Amino acid sequence: MQRVCQTGLSALVVALSLATTVAPAKPFTYINARYGTVCTFLSQIFSKPMPESLNGDGRKWLSPDGASLSCYGGYKLTEDTPDSLVEKEKADPDSGEKVTYSKTGKNWAVVSSTKGDKIFYTRIVFEKEDAIHTVWIEYPASLRAKYDPLVGAIGDSLHGAEQHWE
Repeated sequence: MQRVCQTGLSALVVALSLATTVAPAKPFTYINARYGTVCTFLSQIFSKPMPESLNGDGRKWLSPDGASLSCYGGYKLTEDTPDSLVEKEKADPDSGEKVTYSKTGKNWAVVSSTKGDKIFYTRIVFEKEDAIHTVWIEYPASLRAKYDPLVGAIGDSLHGAEQHWE
């Protein structure tokens, strides 16, 4: 898994260099103390950290251009699988929302959608012990060229803390 994290980290740095012309940024890795959720992103882009949530399940960061990133964990409260989660999202999106991309793996699901002038990207990783880890990224559609190259690498960095130390 460490190799996967390094690969995702490299992809994130390359994506940043393609998306902006600023000096190279250092990736920031957030580790949630309550659920062990881990995600890595560029704090130069998501530069305004919000306080940890009151229940300690995660945190949100804002960017000056209107994007946001949330990384949080929780317990799986339903019998959903990655496939059933995506199917539910496609079958019953929020009002005005259009699912534009989805993909699943053995223990993960990705859904991307649009609503009005916003793009949403969600990746959820299911753990064996009924924990789930989620990264949610929202950004203006006008900034697609900047954020589209970043979301996959940020999503790929999402995992549980026990995998982080393997």
